[in-house]
Amino acid sequence: MMLLPVYCQRLSSLLEIKSMELSDRILVRKIGAILRRNEQTLSVAESCTGGLLGMLLTSEPGSSKWFTGGVIAYSDRIKTDLLGVPTAMIQEFGAVSNEVVTVMAGGIRSLTGTDYSISISGIAGPAGGTREKPVGTVCMAVDRDGSCTAEMKHFPHSRSQSREVVRKASASYLLSMLYSRLREDGK
Repeated sequence: MMLLPVYCQRLSSLLEIKSMELSDRILVRKIGAILRRNEQTLSVAESCTGGLLGMLLTSEPGSSKWFTGGVIAYSDRIKTDLLGVPTAMIQEFGAVSNEVVTVMAGGIRSLTGTDYSISISGIAGPAGGTREKPVGTVCMAVDRDGSCTAEMKHFPHSRSQSREVVRKASASYLLSMLYSRLREDGK
């Protein structure tokens, strides 16, 4: 008898994820259309999403015209060695901070020579959260030629939901940030 609420909650989470996947595909199509029309390129530096953003971006046919690639910077060493994030910055602000994702975005844009870059670092759980930065805290950035916008968001996370919910919700949010930036820049 008690299984029904758990089943309904899991079904609701599954439907939410499927809905996000559909809206992500539409969003990636729109992002690609803008970048292709303007002959611009994009790269990504991702941590907590572990390649999800790259997968979403490359799921669009023809994305090789505007998406050059990225780095999965899961460890602090990769953030430092490949993307140029100072160790002192990670120690002072934490790997999940607007300061770090701003440098990550600039680092991957410089590394790949793209017009735009996006970056993400967060705590997807189930462990790793703190009082100041609980599970579900994610920082994201969009960079164009050194003009960077960064945001810290908290994506609600319950014990019954998997870390996939945080990863997918944050990836969707970052794609929305990028789309908004592309539209603003197009004005």
